Amino acid sequence: MAGSYRIGVDIGGTFTDFTMVDDRTGDVFVEKCLTTPGQPELAVLEGLRRFTALRADTLPNAEAVIHATTLLTNVVLERKGALTGLVTTAGFRDVLEFAREMRYDIYDPFIEFPEPLVERPLRIGVRERVLVNGKVHVPLSEADVRAAAAVFKKAKVQSVAICFLHSYRNPDHERRARDILARELPGVAFSISSEVHPEPKEYERTSTTVVDAYVKPTAAQYLDKLSSDLRAEGYPNNLFVMLSNGGTATAETTKRFPVQAVESGPAAGVEAAAHYGRLIGAPRLLSFDMGGTTAKLCVVLDGKAARTRTFEVDRVQRFKPGSGIPIAVPVYDLLEIGAGGGSIARVNSLGLLQVGPDSSGSSPGPACYGLGGDNPTVTDCDLALGFLDEASFLGGEMKLHRAAAESAIKTTLGDPLKTSVMQAAWGVHNLVNETMASAARVHIAEKGQTARNLTLVGFGGAGPVHAIGLARKLGCPRVVIPPLPGVMSAFGLLTAPMAIERPRAVRQLLRNVDLKQLEQWSKELEKETAALLPAGSRINFMRVADIWRVGQDYPLEIEIKGAWTARGALEKIEVAFDKEYAVHYGRVDDDTPLEVVTLRVKAWQSTAIPAVKPGKKTATVKPKGKRRLYVPSAGGYEQAPVYDRKALGPGSSVRGPAIIEERESTTVIDRGDKLTVDKFGCLVVTLASQEARK
Repeated sequence: MAGSYRIGVDIGGTFTDFTMVDDRTGDVFVEKCLTTPGQPELAVLEGLRRFTALRADTLPNAEAVIHATTLLTNVVLERKGALTGLVTTAGFRDVLEFAREMRYDIYDPFIEFPEPLVERPLRIGVRERVLVNGKVHVPLSEADVRAAAAVFKKAKVQSVAICFLHSYRNPDHERRARDILARELPGVAFSISSEVHPEPKEYERTSTTVVDAYVKPTAAQYLDKLSSDLRAEGYPNNLFVMLSNGGTATAETTKRFPVQAVESGPAAGVEAAAHYGRLIGAPRLLSFDMGGTTAKLCVVLDGKAARTRTFEVDRVQRFKPGSGIPIAVPVYDLLEIGAGGGSIARVNSLGLLQVGPDSSGSSPGPACYGLGGDNPTVTDCDLALGFLDEASFLGGEMKLHRAAAESAIKTTLGDPLKTSVMQAAWGVHNLVNETMASAARVHIAEKGQTARNLTLVGFGGAGPVHAIGLARKLGCPRVVIPPLPGVMSAFGLLTAPMAIERPRAVRQLLRNVDLKQLEQWSKELEKETAALLPAGSRINFMRVADIWRVGQDYPLEIEIKGAWTARGALEKIEVAFDKEYAVHYGRVDDDTPLEVVTLRVKAWQSTAIPAVKPGKKTATVKPKGKRRLYVPSAGGYEQAPVYDRKALGPGSSVRGPAIIEERESTTVIDRGDKLTVDKFGCLVVTLASQEARK
């Protein structure tokens, strides 16, 4: 019985989603609870108790509870982190404000940047200097460090970030400063850049270390509280957390480097989309995750999503890179848009319809929730259009109020625009789809892809409702709605491996690199990463080198296959780099020498992949009823058949217009669209041409 269950928990802006798999039988169970923003662990415990009510042995026999959350992102956005101090090299206390000394919008005379997480009086420079080669130029002034400790003690600082020049080459000064401060400031948390982000680029390294320090006490308090609550409920094992890179780690590892989990929630959805892409044999995907607050899109090629290390939080201008706080951790290269089921619709100052980016969240939520919200949202409009049903939302567990939704639409949108509720609601639905499509077109082009070659995988509570409309605007010919789409991110937590990666700065020309030294460093990193993973399971390693041509600012990741000291290793690396360089830039520059910037080791432990059992094979299925549905191709309401997804097994086929309902989400197809169910239980929708819809 021990280790029979694995549970994924994803905290979203509106709902907290749960997926549980029974490894003995393959049975999968799902739950949804309204998120409790002030105390997110309450919703987590509520969902787990529902599983326990279903099967009393759930938590005592759970092998793993894996958690994804946007809590740490929200801590930064809402400025609710620890009072943080920064110790840096003398003369560099203002690096957080100097940033890259660039304007993200050269035409905006009123340009703004986010306020630094550390106020200036708590940013203290101390005398020390390490050169770029790691040699000590100015010894560390321990008196300066103690003086900084006195300032921090008086201010009652809760966390301290330490970031010295070139500490990625020689961390001794940072470690010594931490030791001194720890003696002077008992109970204070510390983050040092040589452990958090030991790589070049002073601003990015300082910013990442400061974010880590800023969220560390909150992360520790939350994870300790949740771990304690889970033990009290009977769960005997480690709590695991999804990291931003798509892997999972123990709560203890996450507490040590909490910045690694800042973007944990969206990564789980991408993992699930990639899993189904591999399963159905679709090499080119557009992952589309639309929940209550945001929509996230990501291009997935050959089962792998692109990653980036230029992630930002708290952007002053949501869609303008450079206007936020950079965090140099590996994250999936997602396009995030402020469009979700809870996004609020209004008429702006120009008399035009506007949707988002603000959301009603879970409290008070959309008007139709009946929890006190009176602003019309995307969910209200979808309900008015018949895309959702007031009696079957969450399987009938949560009653929606159509009259409240229509009243909010009429008062806030219809009357000012002098239009009907139907037209206003369709305007909101269509505008949201167009907003997402406009941003997605650029994102897809940046990845060197075209939408007509991509299969759109739609999930999230609102994803299947909008997937067909979005795909049609983009030109994607096919849409796939996997099983359990409303809790897909929670399901993705169960498909992700236990994984961690650690870097080491190199900054040497490839032709002059010390191969024996790199081999030694690689082995040291393998030991370091292995120590951060749970004991017992087999650990796999991948060696990667960040390489650029001298003079460039951003390197390419090149996998190092085999030992650095193997015969012909350098030639193989050059060939691999040229191939990757051509993919990104369309040409190869043979004259500029290559430089190894950073060495990385990725370590992971494979996990059992849960399989959702498809229904019984059936070619025909009868609808459970009909509902008034707004049909876009008809420009008005029609009576459309409603199908229960549980009744659709492999081989089932449905023609649009039609509605396919399940407990956590709803899929709506238009006239002429053809839906079939594949052997994995996925809804595969082939979109009709414009002519066929008429």
